[in-house]
Amino acid sequence: MRCYAMPAPGKLPVVAAFVALCVIWSSTWLAIKIGLRDLPPISFVALRFVIAVVVLLAISIGRVRLLPRRRRDFFLLAYTGVLMFAVNYALLFWAELHVSSGLSAVLQATIPIFGMVFAHFILPDEPLRGQRVAGSLLALGGVAVICSRLLDFGGLLAFWGGVAIVFGAAGAAFSNVLLKAREIRLAPAMIAAWQMIFGLVPLLITGIIVDGNPLRFHWTKTAVFCLFYLAIPGSALAFLLLYWLLPRMTVTNLQTISLITPPGAVMFGWLLGGETFPTLALAGGVLVLAGVWMIFRRMQPRSIDECETVLPRG
Repeated sequence: MRCYAMPAPGKLPVVAAFVALCVIWSSTWLAIKIGLRDLPPISFVALRFVIAVVVLLAISIGRVRLLPRRRRDFFLLAYTGVLMFAVNYALLFWAELHVSSGLSAVLQATIPIFGMVFAHFILPDEPLRGQRVAGSLLALGGVAVICSRLLDFGGLLAFWGGVAIVFGAAGAAFSNVLLKAREIRLAPAMIAAWQMIFGLVPLLITGIIVDGNPLRFHWTKTAVFCLFYLAIPGSALAFLLLYWLLPRMTVTNLQTISLITPPGAVMFGWLLGGETFPTLALAGGVLVLAGVWMIFRRMQPRSIDECETVLPRG
């Protein structure tokens, strides 16, 4: 008879939170795909973050400081918020009109690759090393395979959708590295809330111009469910879980979310979304994840903040 060690009682909440975060971030990609059947991409992402901001503010008021202490912090939050929540998510939502949810998650997993490159030039204590360079080249080769197959499998718009996701991932990585380089003394939930607020400005303006009056959208029950699922569990709750886990897990263990989320998204897309994937595209996804694993392998956790530069968010 073989015996298995059970997690210590104090570790069970940590394990549960980690598993919940992996499941939530794996499932958001399919929720985006399904919601886009009824809602236009720009307004969809804008409304998602309007609801998420309301939830984060409701949780934070009376508990933590709401405003940054320095004026320059507002400029940093505005700049990074536009990159992370306007550019990255607008491109991602548009791309999922033409790219499967699983492959979108795989392409978004390039965030740590770009983060590593930007960190080399911005953060003196994070230089490029041979293993990381090899991992990034392997992962970028996987991206090339995926995008080439998208061109054959889904046409020109699918190809440009894949390129758009990668471009947005680069912007998100640059945003995270800037936040790490210039520390802001503010509760993490409020950092996310302010970034969303600043990112919402161009999203709302563009949405009104391009998509028109939100009251005239095709508001089905499925669309409403996807919107609130992405806003509350997929945004507000996910950020709260992440920040709760930061002091309770090592950076290396948290970084494994970047490897778990894409296969999880592929599984959700296949089981619940009826998505099919070209064999070569899946092979490209394996190359991307292998490259990301090489980047993470044997990394020494220097600061719990590092995980913010490497987690792809759906």
